[in-house]
Amino acid sequence: MSDFTHEVPGGAAWSFPIRAGRLVTLTALGDDACVSTLLFGPDRLDRLNVPDTLKAQMSACIKAPMVLMSDRGVALASVVSSSLDWHDCLTGFGSDAHLARFGPSSYAVDRNDWKRSARTGLVSELTKHGLGEADLHGSVNFFSKVGITDDPHGTLGLLTGVSHEGDTVTLRTEVDVLLVLATAPHPLSTTPYAPAGVRIDVAIAEPVTSDDPSWQFRDESARALEQARRLAA
Repeated sequence: MSDFTHEVPGGAAWSFPIRAGRLVTLTALGDDACVSTLLFGPDRLDRLNVPDTLKAQMSACIKAPMVLMSDRGVALASVVSSSLDWHDCLTGFGSDAHLARFGPSSYAVDRNDWKRSARTGLVSELTKHGLGEADLHGSVNFFSKVGITDDPHGTLGLLTGVSHEGDTVTLRTEVDVLLVLATAPHPLSTTPYAPAGVRIDVAIAEPVTSDDPSWQFRDESARALEQARRLAA
């Protein structure tokens, strides 16, 4: 049973402090969703470090049972399950420049239909917690996958048709975290503006046992989880 449920429409943003030992399940409310996500530790100075997360766990994407590591090597959260085996964390979140192709848009003109970039939404949420642009960091774009295109330069492109309505990913918070997310289009999206929303369900996690997949995944994952256990004790 969920502690609480919240739905974020497409093109919006949301943030919430979540205590350690919770399961946070994100459910895509449409096809080709992109949920650009930031994570901060309990002191708000420690935050998700995407390069360290990938390097330590020998991966170019986020998938279960990897842990999401902070600047100080603390496991902020573990990916305990996912209906997809790839979540993009290479391309960052979209900016206003990425929305320029849809034409000008503002709240004054479009009201609630205002087309906001992920960056705008994330900064707006950060300010609610005493943070700001300087606290932006590399994001995980849940439900999105990128790959090498046919272009001779071998650039990355967004692969569409990978995620569908109802796809899920569940994180277990290993310490108290601040979760910040935006549901704006992926920065490499070339499709018409129609971002999908996401539902967030938060529930209490079962106690972690010695055979937990995230603890067993790699020595580096276990060390990050041990750091989190000491911090949360």
